[in-house]
Amino acid sequence: MTAAEIGEGQKGETMFTGIIEETGTLCEIKKGAVSAQVRIRCRKVLEGTKIGDSIAVNGICLTVTSMAKDSFTADVMAETMRRSSLSETAVPGTVNLERAMAANGRFGGHIVSGHIDGCGRITDIRQEENAVWYTVEAQEKLLRYIVEKGSVALDGISLTVANAAARDFQVSVIPHTRQETALTERKIGSIVNIECDIVGKYIEKFMAAREQKEPSRISEKFLMEHGFC
Repeated sequence: MTAAEIGEGQKGETMFTGIIEETGTLCEIKKGAVSAQVRIRCRKVLEGTKIGDSIAVNGICLTVTSMAKDSFTADVMAETMRRSSLSETAVPGTVNLERAMAANGRFGGHIVSGHIDGCGRITDIRQEENAVWYTVEAQEKLLRYIVEKGSVALDGISLTVANAAARDFQVSVIPHTRQETALTERKIGSIVNIECDIVGKYIEKFMAAREQKEPSRISEKFLMEHGFC
């Protein structure tokens, strides 16, 4: 299974925006050999939600399998457990929640699929007047899609990349975002879910396919002949 298939929603039309609606509490996690079932205590995201609907939990697209007055349950596949931070999330633990975007909804963040690419680790947290800077260390296979001033989803939160380096990247978070999400509880050493901007991944795949069919004529010799070197 590829990263693009990760997430329990498995509905091709499911999309999120990275604008967190509320924080909930991971109050139970029943682990099997490699998979799990989770129960999330919450309120707002239950409004209008039905069994089978998708809710992003820390950026992971999960399908609601049962509901109570103040909680819902979801099954988590083995691949999702391997790719995400769910296996390391404490119980009880605070999680970011967002319902799938409605067809007539307002698009406030960026395209977030709810399919986690991998995890990163917070290595530094620094206050700068009204903003808080987070430095996140990640693998090269994730960093290749993270560009300065581009978008990234951390635990499902749509954020703008302020700086991108060889081993890590930084985001600058306003007080409102920090207060309304689980970022308030993240510390140096915390593991966060990362979903890279899907647009970059699509472009890379399209370009690779094009190169296989029609190799690029751009070379050092071509650039020199046309005055670029």
